[in-house]
Amino acid sequence: MSKPLIVSIPHNLGKAEALRRLQGGMSGLKSQFSDKVASIDESWAGDRMDFRVGALGQQVSGNVLVMDEQVRVEVQLPWILAMIAEKAKTFIQKQGALMLEKK
Repeated sequence: MSKPLIVSIPHNLGKAEALRRLQGGMSGLKSQFSDKVASIDESWAGDRMDFRVGALGQQVSGNVLVMDEQVRVEVQLPWILAMIAEKAKTFIQKQGALMLEKK
């Protein structure tokens, strides 16, 4: 197993609003990528979400921790997907920022 990919996404929404937007944004993310991933499972406990994504015949797991001024995403990529870590990081930053942007 490769070392975890860690992405921090800054925001100025406060924890409660960031949490609300991320929880709401997950359903949109599932719809948007339903044709590209086999499964997306999420489980929220307070300000932390644990997730598992099935894609390309692999399982990717991790967690999202919502804090007052940032969201921290930790993803455990299987070694076979470690080569796409930078692309995954860019994707996570972009999608996270889209879910958190002011509306």
